[in-house]
Amino acid sequence: MVSSGGMMQGDLTQAAGDGAVPLSSEQRADGSILIRQMAGLQGWPRCITERFMHWAQVDPDRLWMAERGADGGWVRVTYGQGAKAIRAIGAALLEQGLSVERPLLILSGNSLSHALMALGAQHVGIPSAALSPAYALSGEDRGKLSQVVAQLTPGMVFADHAARFLPAIDAVMAADVVLVSQTGASAHRTTLSYDALLATPPTAASDAAHAAVGPDTVAKFLFTSGTTGSPKAVVQTHGMLCSNQAMVAEAYAFLKDEPPVLVDWAPWNHTASGNKVFNMAIYHGGTYYIDDGRPTPSDIAKTIRTLQEIAPTWYFNVPVGYQFLLDAMETDEALANTFFSRLRMLMYAGAGMSQPVWDRLAAVAARKVPGGVPIVSGLGATETGPFALYYSDKKDRPGNIGVPALGVTLKLVPQEGKLEARLKSPSITPGYWRNPALTAAAFDEEGFYKLGDALRYAVPGDPSAGFIFDGRLAENFKLATGTWVAVGALRAALVNAMGGLISDAVIAGEERNDLRALLVPNWVALRELAGGAEDALAHPSVQAALSERLSAHARTATGSATRVVAARVLEEPLSFDLGEVTDKGSVNQRAVLRERADLAASLWSGGPKVILADWKGRT
Repeated sequence: MVSSGGMMQGDLTQAAGDGAVPLSSEQRADGSILIRQMAGLQGWPRCITERFMHWAQVDPDRLWMAERGADGGWVRVTYGQGAKAIRAIGAALLEQGLSVERPLLILSGNSLSHALMALGAQHVGIPSAALSPAYALSGEDRGKLSQVVAQLTPGMVFADHAARFLPAIDAVMAADVVLVSQTGASAHRTTLSYDALLATPPTAASDAAHAAVGPDTVAKFLFTSGTTGSPKAVVQTHGMLCSNQAMVAEAYAFLKDEPPVLVDWAPWNHTASGNKVFNMAIYHGGTYYIDDGRPTPSDIAKTIRTLQEIAPTWYFNVPVGYQFLLDAMETDEALANTFFSRLRMLMYAGAGMSQPVWDRLAAVAARKVPGGVPIVSGLGATETGPFALYYSDKKDRPGNIGVPALGVTLKLVPQEGKLEARLKSPSITPGYWRNPALTAAAFDEEGFYKLGDALRYAVPGDPSAGFIFDGRLAENFKLATGTWVAVGALRAALVNAMGGLISDAVIAGEERNDLRALLVPNWVALRELAGGAEDALAHPSVQAALSERLSAHARTATGSATRVVAARVLEEPLSFDLGEVTDKGSVNQRAVLRERADLAASLWSGGPKVILADWKGRT
């Protein structure tokens, strides 16, 4: 039907695993499209520690969080113990004069003390900001840390073990910034013991401060750089965090049936784990095991050790992390049996998953769980809470990011031949801290946050079938012919075509006549193909496989904007410090091309390490 506003409207239904999701779709006269669920999002707590205190009251002995101790065993904190620590820390921080103008800065990896410091601050209305430890541990280059400190003007810094961070803290922070640490002290500033904070008795003032916390109170700051490389402080309010968890609860209905058990490595200074996963445990009275591993060749063994002991009910990893786990699970039945023993869902994000990895993961899941396990993804950002688009049903291939979550309105705006995604919901940030110009630029005239991503329909014209990520608009570029290159879709297609030999790709060719790529290798697969040879890249089998698959991909291209005619494997790992890779494992296309300009140029100048595609019977 056509409404009086001149918009085409339709009602559709998306099957999302736990039940049908009624969607409303409106086509506007200006070409934009609004898509939302027809039901409304119900209420949510005023702050996340209100939910924590609920579980502490109804089941104080329930396990909340655990981490590895020095002896390798688990150090555990219950909800009752956590509630006591949160109230004590909150009182101590108020006594030190912390506020939204002088917040708490956290320089620590994921840990029990990190979690309790953040929640203690939030409990009494003091924001915290967790930073990647790399900001302070990157040698003499402390530019990002200096920018963060200048933006936030912190009143306190928490560093779990001070010795690691003291050079950066003393070099960058004013002398009146108090240091809190479990071990170590600074000779240049007041240092408080973490244990002393835990021993602080709550006061009438701290109870009143907690009672005053509301949906608009700033809970934390999360930093994101995007393609600019300069950290931006994204405001996260209590209303954002809690409404986002209400959305998660409606999307993953099984969370209401049993408290989740989570095993997670991803850093809390990033929104995916620091907001969604961290708060998901608290919201549902679940248990969070801190995985001290990482999806890297050197640290995956720690993750495997944890998953041999703890069976998650909901599990997240980046695609390369699943590759490492599959290499182990396909030969270690005991590991696979434990991992899948109570698993309800697998989630991937941070980068596109290739079809070969998807097929391997689905095959193991089907072997261990009757009917298999949904492998899901979604779309969001630091500015969106992050949960925004999702699906929870089973699909047969990667790429679909689902439909808007309950309470989210998706606006699709035609841009450069694509559909730009914009979002509005209760979990959208009010803006960037102390940066009104950047805030104004982030929203359109109707108050929709401009995500910067392009989407396309999984089934043309049918939003109920979900959407496919169609690339970052800022990553797209034109060839010398004026043809636009959709980088995101091309990267995903190339990774898929390389059949597990690479984990990602960086597309080069702006203002040139053709496209070429820098390939992020999957060293496990390459070394296996090389029979364990030390120099896997030089092995004839590896060279042949890379050439054959690149050529096969080039032959399927429909034109110059989808054809990669040459490639080179990156031998040095991507660098966080240089902005080439984010905390969640996704590749910053423009940063890699900037930092490795010589390598990118070699794709055209040639050399023995450049792989040429034979796409028309010639190279």
